[in-house]
Amino acid sequence: MSVERMRKNKRRMCFVMMVVFALLLSCAGRGPEGAAERFADLGTHRLRAIVAGEGTPAVVIEAGVGAGAGEYGALQESLAVRTMVIAYDRAGYAGSGEGPLPRGAEREAEELKRMLEALGIPGPYLLVGHSLGGLNAQVFADLYPEEIAGMVLLDPPPLGFLLGREYGDLRLLAERMTAEWEAAADQGIDAEDDGARREAVFFRMIASEHREMFGESARRAEGIDSFGGLPLTVIASGAPNPMFGEEAEAYQRYWIGESEALSAKSTRGSFLLAEESTHRLHEDARDLVVEEAFSMLRDR
Repeated sequence: MSVERMRKNKRRMCFVMMVVFALLLSCAGRGPEGAAERFADLGTHRLRAIVAGEGTPAVVIEAGVGAGAGEYGALQESLAVRTMVIAYDRAGYAGSGEGPLPRGAEREAEELKRMLEALGIPGPYLLVGHSLGGLNAQVFADLYPEEIAGMVLLDPPPLGFLLGREYGDLRLLAERMTAEWEAAADQGIDAEDDGARREAVFFRMIASEHREMFGESARRAEGIDSFGGLPLTVIASGAPNPMFGEEAEAYQRYWIGESEALSAKSTRGSFLLAEESTHRLHEDARDLVVEEAFSMLRDR
């Protein structure tokens, strides 16, 4: 590897770490005005949920890696004018306790189901899953098809990439990212400062999520042949991520194609491209996300 390429990779990793630290600081928010903070004890740990609005089916927001409930506050507020909306912190995030390892999609889907039951929020649910959350949402829908009213998936990661069949250089970047998070967890886990230990737990959880996303979680999602007639909308972002360097534009086209193909797993599937949006579709294309969710609610 050339010196210049190594420098670029180092800059990418520094950028990623800065972003995750920012998310850690932001994800402890209490959500929209009037929202209720609630906790569900799962036995091994407890999960914090932010509940806003009233009505059924309830919308459940499943976040991306490193993003807690507070990251989706504006989206939650927009959706809550129509129905109940639940955003929550997965294990180790913000107000939620450290959960058992590994943090794969099936485990996290099962924990979400148990949380909703403990909070007394009945299904069926409309799942809005962003990035890794889109992977978890697919597994949830496969595990509990009777509990799903529909899914809106925002830039779910392409399975061929996650499983190493495409864009191997970018996969190596992701593996280094996981290793950095694991190292951050190891450095802080024995710290005397409570805040440092809390950060270490957070990094341990997201490192495990990330590692599983590129392994068992992706294999589990790939094993889903069909969602039958479940209402499904997959929304892809059109703006390439500069973190991916020279491959960014080609990779973005690939990701868009994979998202469109995913929408065909349902006979009621549809695909939308937010051409000007970055990966942060919940911010850049919030109106489009809300419109699709409300359309599903109206069609019930």
